[in-house]
Amino acid sequence: MEGISKSYGNLNVLNSINLEIHKSELVSIVGASGAGKTTLLQIMGTLEKPDSGTYLFDQVEPFSLKANKIANFRNTEIGFIFQFHQLLPEFTALENAILPALILGTPKIQAEKRAEDLFKFLNLINRSSHKPAELSGGEQQRVAVARALMNQPKVIFADEPSGNLDAKNAAELHQLFFQLRQDFGQTFVIVTHNEELANISDRKLTMQQGKIINK
Repeated sequence: MEGISKSYGNLNVLNSINLEIHKSELVSIVGASGAGKTTLLQIMGTLEKPDSGTYLFDQVEPFSLKANKIANFRNTEIGFIFQFHQLLPEFTALENAILPALILGTPKIQAEKRAEDLFKFLNLINRSSHKPAELSGGEQQRVAVARALMNQPKVIFADEPSGNLDAKNAAELHQLFFQLRQDFGQTFVIVTHNEELANISDRKLTMQQGKIINK
């Protein structure tokens, strides 16, 4: 990112952000509410477009792509994890996890095999036929992690992923991120208010009034 700025009306949310994230890094972004953390993450994830500046994602300029191309880029290159798991209540855990693959056009049997492999890794294999209401908060978030990993994205962007979990489940989720980084070289950018996670990250970026005040 070079010179990334974003405003909503007269409110300047991001002010000329310069930032580089490296492969297999686990980077946390902290700061007070309203500092611009989520907006920055949404631009990184191509969910929001900046007003100015340059954004390159693995040498691709995603905001130069047409709408259908950027949607496909987002589905193949990026994974998202949110605070509130965003699982579809009428679908089973396995069905929720394979949705990104089905959108991509992956054959269902192939997508289900990928999900089963992920569920084994995430200790969810015995919960695959359960619907979200039948899962604990920690299990729901691990299903969301499986969904984010489904298409083997280059980067996972997470917005307060442990914000809705108790201390035990939060600690387990954080450990899972580091295990994924270690075993698969997964890159993570995580907006968090969890100081424990922030302090053990490879880098902790602090935002204040739309700027990164340390790198």
